[in-house]
Amino acid sequence: MDNEIVMSTLPKTWIFDLDGTIVKHNGYLLDGEDTLLPGVREYLSEIPISDRVLIFTSRTEEYRERTVCFLDTYGIRYDGILFNMPVGERIVVNDRKPSGLDMAVAMNVNRDTFALPQVLRQL
Repeated sequence: MDNEIVMSTLPKTWIFDLDGTIVKHNGYLLDGEDTLLPGVREYLSEIPISDRVLIFTSRTEEYRERTVCFLDTYGIRYDGILFNMPVGERIVVNDRKPSGLDMAVAMNVNRDTFALPQVLRQL
């Protein structure tokens, strides 16, 4: 299946960009408020509680309270959120276990669509 990602049963760290991935890109500026993208809440609710969820955003600190309130209102689970991130690429560097298991996975989705793989097969 092309839309399948194979992962171990180990606890994971999930890193999500905010604008264009979880909420409509710049909706808070263009529309005056954020809009949650379809499927986000359901997908995040399926992530095991043993996993960690981090959110990155280029939004400045002045939008922290408003953003956190929105996420909390919509029941978006996260363990940490970082503001003032650079607008360029997000680079993840991790090791490979001696067994050959890659410890980093990267996915890119089209802006304002939350089309992550629905099947996460575990090894």
